[in-house]
Amino acid sequence: MKNRIIRVGLFLALVLMLVLNVSAPAAQALTDEQKLLNEVWRIVDRAYVDDTFNHQNWWLVRQRRLKQPLRNREETYSAIQEILGSLDDPYTRLLKPDQYRSLQTNTSGELTGVGLQITQETSTGELQVIAPIEGSPADQAGIKARDRILKIDGTSAIDLTLDEAAERMRGPIGSRVVLTIVPAQGEFLGRSPTDAPTDAPTDTSGKAASGKSPDSSVSPASKVLDSQVIELIRDRITLNPVYADLRPQANGNSIGYIRLTQFNANAAAEVAHAIARMEAKGANGYILDLRNNPGGLLQSGIDIARLWLKESTIVYTVNRQGVQDSFEAGGEPLTDDPLVVLVNQGTASASEILAGALQDNGRAQLMGEKTFGKGLIQSLFNLSDGSGLAVTIAHYETPNHHDINRQGIEPDEAIALQPISRDQLATPDDTQYQAAIQRLLNPTMIAKSDPVSG
Repeated sequence: MKNRIIRVGLFLALVLMLVLNVSAPAAQALTDEQKLLNEVWRIVDRAYVDDTFNHQNWWLVRQRRLKQPLRNREETYSAIQEILGSLDDPYTRLLKPDQYRSLQTNTSGELTGVGLQITQETSTGELQVIAPIEGSPADQAGIKARDRILKIDGTSAIDLTLDEAAERMRGPIGSRVVLTIVPAQGEFLGRSPTDAPTDAPTDTSGKAASGKSPDSSVSPASKVLDSQVIELIRDRITLNPVYADLRPQANGNSIGYIRLTQFNANAAAEVAHAIARMEAKGANGYILDLRNNPGGLLQSGIDIARLWLKESTIVYTVNRQGVQDSFEAGGEPLTDDPLVVLVNQGTASASEILAGALQDNGRAQLMGEKTFGKGLIQSLFNLSDGSGLAVTIAHYETPNHHDINRQGIEPDEAIALQPISRDQLATPDDTQYQAAIQRLLNPTMIAKSDPVSG
């Protein structure tokens, strides 16, 4: 009897399961638009540096967004930007196909536009210049590090993502773009301020912005400072990142001067060539000028550090598990001659990795101003529709475990610099450069250096 009851119970349970299975709706297949959004969500879920995802339930973020209609690709892009914006990280961003191609061109060595590298203040949403590219239209117009761009062709920048702002800055050679800018120090080089209204900051780099309400389009700082309307003519931006020459001194020594403006794919080879050439001509010391260098490829910065360092740590990277990896220098450097590195507020990202490695390992003296403070590392991911996704995967620390992000690097000797033109860099008018020369001519410096291993 007991066995019969068990058999009847199993039969009824099986019938009930079959009924429920027949009556339950079939799982709905994802549309192409939902698949793309889900693709982005999965990459961020797997790789993003903050495993709290800005203190939110990341799975619920996806579920809620998938329930809303995605009728075309532009709606999908907007939805992706919305969920990425919830991370409050301007560097984790979607790059539409044309923006992704432009970024790849930029790091490989050539683009057309006005020549600005930018970032976004997450706390205010303001778009800020990291540095102009040397010799670009923006550089020639006197735009400086930490200037804020309020409008592009009359469009409020607060309403644009960084990639959208960058796209508006680019364009055919000879075409015009008008920028409204507030200077960082309340002073412009080569321009007179106007009383143009200040409302919303813009920028041109390639980073996604978080959404802001219309009420936030005017910052308190913007209301106080005068803005300047600047017309720029787009041009081909040459990204030859290295300028170098050997400069004889009155005491018979020769100092090699290397100005590095960006860490692109050509930078390490160009710096190595410059060092080898000046070593062959008898250089006694070097000045490495990283002022207004906004960074670029992480690997390029590491490769250049290896040109100067003996066996030592270059940088630590820390992911969301707190796991530290490191990049090391090995073998012999190209020179052990003394080295001074010039830095300023426009020295950022890969430039800070290089400067921090040389400083912490005792290989160089840093002179100038505190650096920008961008210590986050992004990876680029290809998406199935030809667009790209930049994701912050880690932050980096110098060999002495100094976290640079939003803090920057303090120079060994702080030296202010009054505004000078690009043509006055590394001349008697350049007080930071002159201080570096004097440091190298000091008898205790000009002796061969003995770098400390990290």
